[in-house]
Amino acid sequence: MHDAPSAHDPVSLPMRLAAAAGALLCGLAVALGAYASHGAEGAAAVRLGLAALFAFGHGLALVLLAPRVRGWGALVPLVLLAGVLLFSGSLVAAVLTGASTRLAPAGGGLLMLGWLVQAVASLRRR
Repeated sequence: MHDAPSAHDPVSLPMRLAAAAGALLCGLAVALGAYASHGAEGAAAVRLGLAALFAFGHGLALVLLAPRVRGWGALVPLVLLAGVLLFSGSLVAAVLTGASTRLAPAGGGLLMLGWLVQAVASLRRR
């Protein structure tokens, strides 16, 4: 079974970076959630809370998945990272700068695609 990397199969630099980005997303999500709870009100608090939820969940997924992927499944962490940055980033930018949330649907689509690819990769694993 090839679930975890061995000494002969080191984790690639892009996957190590994806895992590190996931850990940073988790930390930022905690700060964002605190700001949503204590520094924002109304719709802004809801948007920031949703951004924090998605950033934390997908950050944790990156930490856990990135070191374990093989073959074309290595696309999953990269697609998830792009998706969460677009989705959560769009919501945060809208609250903090008044920017549009037009990138959020593209981010959500990438997140769904990433999880679909992960499902297929999981079924193909031997």
